[in-house]
Amino acid sequence: MLLRRKKQSRSVRPKTNKCTGHNGKRHWSAWMFPIGGLLALIWFLIRVIPKPSRATYPCQRAAFPLASGFVIWLVGAVGSIAAIRKAKRCFAPATLGSDQNPPLAGSRYVLGVMLVAVSVGSIWLAQSITTEKVVLADEPIANAPIGIAKGIHPGRVVWVHNPDATDWDGPGNGYWWESSHTNQTVVDRMMGRAIRALSGEVASTAAWDKLFRHFNKTHGKGNVGYKSGQKIFIKINYVGCIAVWSRRPVTKLEDYNLRSLDYMNTSPQMIIALLRQLVDEAGVNEADITVGDTLCYFPNEYYNMCHEQFPNVRYLDYLGKFGRTRAKLSSVAFYWSTPDAADKATDYVPVSYVEADYLINMANLKSHNDVAGITLCAKNHYGSLVRKPARQKDYYDMHKDLPYTTPGMGHYRPLVDLMGHKHLGGKTLLYLIDGLYAGKHAKEKAPRKWNSSPFNGDWSSSLFVSQDPVAIDSVGFDFLWTEWDDAPHRSGTTDYLVEAALANNPPSGTFYDPDHKGNAARLPSLGVCEHWNNPTDKQYSGNFKTGKGIELIKLSRAVSHAAATVYSSN
Repeated sequence: MLLRRKKQSRSVRPKTNKCTGHNGKRHWSAWMFPIGGLLALIWFLIRVIPKPSRATYPCQRAAFPLASGFVIWLVGAVGSIAAIRKAKRCFAPATLGSDQNPPLAGSRYVLGVMLVAVSVGSIWLAQSITTEKVVLADEPIANAPIGIAKGIHPGRVVWVHNPDATDWDGPGNGYWWESSHTNQTVVDRMMGRAIRALSGEVASTAAWDKLFRHFNKTHGKGNVGYKSGQKIFIKINYVGCIAVWSRRPVTKLEDYNLRSLDYMNTSPQMIIALLRQLVDEAGVNEADITVGDTLCYFPNEYYNMCHEQFPNVRYLDYLGKFGRTRAKLSSVAFYWSTPDAADKATDYVPVSYVEADYLINMANLKSHNDVAGITLCAKNHYGSLVRKPARQKDYYDMHKDLPYTTPGMGHYRPLVDLMGHKHLGGKTLLYLIDGLYAGKHAKEKAPRKWNSSPFNGDWSSSLFVSQDPVAIDSVGFDFLWTEWDDAPHRSGTTDYLVEAALANNPPSGTFYDPDHKGNAARLPSLGVCEHWNNPTDKQYSGNFKTGKGIELIKLSRAVSHAAATVYSSN
């Protein structure tokens, strides 16, 4: 009876899974890598075998590491299992009647040990190869400016922070760009304050006149302001609306609706605020302004808001349908300053850039988890050449010399060429970073609230403005580095800032000259690069008056219910 009871107790005892160590419960997370790797391999083969050039597509470049890792893992696992099975045979006792002598038995044990080593080595090798090795950057050196600061007040960057601009509960509660969630009146006020603080003038009209005059004087056009009829192109960032990679046909107006409703694009409120400044304060005719992103479609949701306020502005996009202006290429060449581009097809600058007398670069405050670490004003120009940045094998691949594929400092960086070409960075009057809803591109499809001070669990609700392209991206980097510990911390993320600041004699030795096919005229320093003293004080050498570096002007409204606006310039 006792024996029977013991058997019954053993028979109802839950079985233990040798793989998971848990009672009959599978941990599906253990299967995520092999399943994901298998799917990635199948997807990669289906897409690439019929057309090998697709291997350079961003989606295939993303799938390949997982697919190849799966193959290596599978080979390692099979090799390990085969080796351990053979080792078991070697360690098994000889059968009765065997005529093996002791020396031969000893060799079996030696072989068994070797096979165990092979098994362990196979697993270790597979694990080491399939584990991503991310090279991280050292902590930035504070208050050590390099390069030559630009602007009326050299190196000045204005940061306006106002929590009243944003009122959104997050995904699932409407959309951040709706007028009920982003306050146009507050954004208008932020834009006006930023322009006035940048120039040092108390009136917006005088501020714009000062900006235009400074640009014209430094570009050999004399002490003259804006003249009626001169054209302005505003480069925005609509990367969440890329049309050049989409196979979705656009045959009716509804096809222009947003497809990624929460993505971090340049906000329509920021565009409207800038247009109001240009038209109402600077005296620019609507018809002389073009705004858009050459690789993207201008979605109905944004277009309707902007067009209602400014119907005569030209809204440019890749398709040019339903009232939009289509992006076209000019005959003005763009040359990459690297031998790797020597046998590639020539790029050309868009017509809208060539026809413009002035450019305004309006980027977004975002990290870049794919390849660049950060994406600010310089990276905004990856949408400026009206062709697929990485898909067309005949052209130079703009992504291969970014930090993910080329980590470390002292390398050629294509961003410097984009910052320096005479029809791109060379024509830029103003640099802006829309930081109302900052996020992680392209890892996430919606913005994130920030935990660092002064945001403290709220949206970033910010606007950055400068005349110095290196300084504004340096400040944007400091904010992103402080808030997030992933992409901005990749080694090489700030290399383009150093190369641009020292473009006349860069650490890489590159002869940066995007305007000529050969080495004819080296770019000068494009601005000043510096990192703040600490995330709390956010001070640069220009604030301390100790060097010719960045000066961060901070204009903030401390809390949404504050009775007065708080100004700070240190």
